[in-house]
Amino acid sequence: MNRFFIGIICLVIFVSCGGSKDVVTNTPQVPEPPKAPEIRSTPITTYWQQHVDYKMEIDMDVNTYQYKGKQSLVYTNNSPDVLNKVYYHLYFNAFQPGSEMDVRSRTVEDPDPRVGDRISKLKPDEIGYIKVHTLKQNGVVLKHETVGTILEVDLAEPIQPGEKVTFNMVFDAQVPAQIRRSGRNNNEGVALSMTQWFPKLAEYDFEGWHAHPYIGREFHSVWGNFDVKLTIDKNYVIGGTGYLQGEPKINGNTKTLHYIAPNVHDFTWAADPDYIHDTLQVPNGPLLNFYYKNTLDSEKKSFWKKLQPKTVELMQYFSENIGKYPYDQYSVIQGGDGGMEYAMCTLITGKRSFGSLVGVTAHELAHTWFQFLLATNEAKHEWMDEGFTSYISDHAMNYVMKSNTSIPNLGAYKGYEYLVKSGKEKPQTTHADRFETNLAYGIAAYNKGSVFISQLGYVIGEEKLKKTLKSYYKNWAFKHPTPNDFIRVAEKISGLELDWYLNDWTRTTNTIDYGVKTIEDKTITLERIGLMPMPLDLTVTYTDGSLENFYIPLQMMRGEKSTSATIIKDWAWAYPTYTFKTNNAVKSVEIDPSGLMADVDKRNNKM
Repeated sequence: MNRFFIGIICLVIFVSCGGSKDVVTNTPQVPEPPKAPEIRSTPITTYWQQHVDYKMEIDMDVNTYQYKGKQSLVYTNNSPDVLNKVYYHLYFNAFQPGSEMDVRSRTVEDPDPRVGDRISKLKPDEIGYIKVHTLKQNGVVLKHETVGTILEVDLAEPIQPGEKVTFNMVFDAQVPAQIRRSGRNNNEGVALSMTQWFPKLAEYDFEGWHAHPYIGREFHSVWGNFDVKLTIDKNYVIGGTGYLQGEPKINGNTKTLHYIAPNVHDFTWAADPDYIHDTLQVPNGPLLNFYYKNTLDSEKKSFWKKLQPKTVELMQYFSENIGKYPYDQYSVIQGGDGGMEYAMCTLITGKRSFGSLVGVTAHELAHTWFQFLLATNEAKHEWMDEGFTSYISDHAMNYVMKSNTSIPNLGAYKGYEYLVKSGKEKPQTTHADRFETNLAYGIAAYNKGSVFISQLGYVIGEEKLKKTLKSYYKNWAFKHPTPNDFIRVAEKISGLELDWYLNDWTRTTNTIDYGVKTIEDKTITLERIGLMPMPLDLTVTYTDGSLENFYIPLQMMRGEKSTSATIIKDWAWAYPTYTFKTNNAVKSVEIDPSGLMADVDKRNNKM
C-alpha cells in the first residue's frame, strides 16, 4: 500500500525582547477529504434481461415435411453492453450425419438409446435442417454464417444499450425423422412433434452470450412474446403453446391458425390428423387440453381419460406449493420421444401404464415452474431444472396417488449413493454436455439435484423450505435465476448462512459421512469422516428406555433451525470429533433418524 504524507512547516519567530515580528508561514493547500457515499434506504439491483418479440408466418407441407418461414424479430438490448454480433440457434441442424450430436452419441461410453447411431444413418430426405436465406437488421442485409447448430451474425450497426432493433429473416427447413425431442412420425405414429423448430435468438446475459451448440442437452432462451401464423393441412389437429386467435382460416386443402403467446421463452406445437382433443377446466385455474391418438387401444385411451382429473390435482398441488400457474391454458400432448417440457405444454409418449402416464405428466408439468417460469440456464445449472422438478413431482405423486411415503424422493437418495460409489461423479457445476457419461449427468441432474432440495429441508427445517420455494417463485418467476439467487432466498427465509451448503454440494464432490465413535456411560463422541459439513440431528436412547433428541448446530451456519430437540454447543467443521455429555447413562445413539441427510455410509450412524 502507498502512503502519502503531507508535511506542513510553519516557521514562527518569537523575539522576547522588543515585541514580536510577523509570523512567516509556508503551508501547502490540503484538499478536502472526499464525502462519504450516500446511504441508500432501498436496495440497489443490477438485474436485467433481454427481450424479444417474434412474429412468424409458417407454411408447412405435411407431405414433404418441409416448411417455409418468415420471421420478424424485435430485439431489445436491456443490457449495459454494446452488442457487435448476435447468434441464433438452428437446432434441427443437429439431425445430420457428422453433426456434434451424432458424433458425441457414437463416441460416448453410454449413448442415449433413442439416439445411438441413428443420426449417422439418416438419408437426405430424413435429416433435419434450417437454412437461413436472408437476414436484415433494420432493413440492412447482414452477413451470416451457419456453423453447425449456430448462426453467427455480423451486425450492420452495433446494438446500443436500451436500443430496439428489428431482424427480418426468410428461411426454410425440414423436419427430421423423430430421434430426440423433435421430429416426424415418432414410434407411436404422431406426425409432427415441433419443438426447437425455428431460428431462435441466443440468450445474452450478465455472463455474455450463450450460443452453445446443440449436442445433447437442453436450453436457455430469451423471454418475450410470440405471434405465430401456421398454415397446414386442414385435416390436422394442432396443440401447443399459445392462445388460438379466432377460428382457423380455410383455404382449399389448408388452414391457417393464428397463435399469440405472451411472456414465454419458447414456442412449441404438435400436429396429427388422428388426435382426440379433450379439455378439462381446473377450478380457479387454467383450461387443460389433452391431445392423444385415436389409434391407441381401448386400455391406453382409458388411461388418458383417467389422467385428466389427476392432472387437475397436479396443477393444483404445484400452484399451491410453489406459486399460481399464470397462464390460461396448459396442454398434455402425445408426441416426442419420452417426456419433455415446453411453454404452456408438454410432449409425452402415450403408450404407457397408467402410473407411468401420471408420473411423466407430473414431472413435465412441474417443469412449468422449474425452468419455464424459473428459467435457469439448463446447460450450466441442469440440476436446478431437473433436480427441483424431480423433488416437487415426487412429492406431488405421493399426494395425488395417496402413496403416503415418508420420503417421496427416496429413490433420488439411492441414485446419488450409487453415483458416489461408481467413482464417476463430477461436480454439479459441470456443463451438461461435459459429463463423461450420460449416467453421471442423469444422476447429478435428477437425483443429486432432488436431494439438494430435500436435504435443505433437513438443514433449515421443512416449514422454512416450503416458504423458500414460494418466495423463490415470487421473486424470480419470469426471470433467469442462478444457484446463488436461490440460496440467497433460502438464507433470507431461514436467517442462516448457507453458502457452505451450496458450495460443497454443487461445486465439489465432497461427501457427507458422520459416525458415532464411542459411547462411555454419559459421554458420546461423534466423528466427521467426510469433507462436507452438516448440522446433526441425534436421537439418544438411555439405559432406562427413555429417548431424547439433540440438535448440534453447524458453527458456520451462524444459527439453528427451529427444533423441539435439545440444542447443544456448535460443532466447528475443522474439528474431526465432537464430544458431549448427557444427564443419563446412554444405551444407543442414532444420527439423522429422519434419513434426510445424504450420509454416504449409514453403517456408522448408529451405535
